[in-house]
Amino acid sequence: MSDQQAAAQQDAPKPVFAMQRIYLSDASFEAPNSPDAFLMKEQPRVNVDLGTRHRQVNEIIYEVTVKITVTVTTGEKTAYLAEVQQSGAFHIEGIEGEALEHTLGAFCPSSLFPYAREAIDNLIVKGGFPPLMLAPFNFDALFAEKKKREAQQGATTQ
Repeated sequence: MSDQQAAAQQDAPKPVFAMQRIYLSDASFEAPNSPDAFLMKEQPRVNVDLGTRHRQVNEIIYEVTVKITVTVTTGEKTAYLAEVQQSGAFHIEGIEGEALEHTLGAFCPSSLFPYAREAIDNLIVKGGFPPLMLAPFNFDALFAEKKKREAQQGATTQ
């Protein structure tokens, strides 16, 4: 490596990644058939929807949100519906392109998920229902699947 290349590497900005704040940006709980829902004998069906989104707040701050919606039904009746949007503000500099996409689409949501999981469980328990501890989730796999779908859609539109 030449002295010029070494000097250029030293002058290049170092990547910065720092979690600035974690916060609950939205939460809701509905139990439309209570107290009857507590007395139902049928096995409940649990549906969990999980999603992520992000937006750039300014040159260095990104907001990332993990949204979890849990709907539990017994027969034709909804026992409860719980939704949490757990967000975080992240300081990101010197990370670009595919690395930035992966950071925002997989790494940041993985950091937020334990908080979202705890928040959704707390809502459900406070609603009078048994705890629902969601299993850990692989956001890397979700990100890879999204990129694959985007590539397939790009190939079909061309």
